[in-house]
Amino acid sequence: MPYLLCVYSYRKVRRRLPCPFVPHETTPIAGKLNHLLPLRIEIVKEKDLLKLFKCLLSSYHYLGFTGTVGENLKYLVFDEKDNPLACLLFGSAAWKTLPRDNFIGWDEAKRKANLHLLTNNMRFLILPWVKVPHLASHLLGRVARRISSDWINRYSHPIYMLETFVEKERFRGTSYQAANWIYVGQSKGRSRNDRYRSLKVPIKDIYLYPLVKRFRHALGGKGQSSSSTQKS
Repeated sequence: MPYLLCVYSYRKVRRRLPCPFVPHETTPIAGKLNHLLPLRIEIVKEKDLLKLFKCLLSSYHYLGFTGTVGENLKYLVFDEKDNPLACLLFGSAAWKTLPRDNFIGWDEAKRKANLHLLTNNMRFLILPWVKVPHLASHLLGRVARRISSDWINRYSHPIYMLETFVEKERFRGTSYQAANWIYVGQSKGRSRNDRYRSLKVPIKDIYLYPLVKRFRHALGGKGQSSSSTQKS
């Protein structure tokens, strides 16, 4: 059986473990979005779906698949013929990022207490043979409308905001903009594990998507500060 390399992170050690290849349809899919409907969005629970999910991310996402730690949800999207179209992975929110924290109005205590009420869209992959305009923003909207309920069913608490970090030199964030995510600033270009501020990582644009109208109240924020859209 062919194997792919999945990258798993354990603290500061990155280990490559074999990821089994799962056969899947790669026939080109193109056309208008309404011709592709209805779509099926599945939460990845069963082993067979998890194997496919890992295989697709490992094969076609530039960051591959890293092992998840803590609360997370994985989604697979299929067309009516059961062909895979996309993968979405949501996991733990970033521990600290100034543009987001200012936008919410968090001090350190409120951030620590309420960080679990956010989730980070860590991976979003439209499979490379799928060329359907507006599909990405459509899926972001579909998932945003259901993810808090899915989180309650899995972890017994809601989600009030989504976040994502878009690598500036690779992507423009067009799909997130089209889905009405809010640009709040940029990352510092340093790793969260960089104690001595010597490791350089790509600068990323930070986007947020509130899931409720009074999200600052729900998250314990104090309102948007004047520096909320400055670079961190």
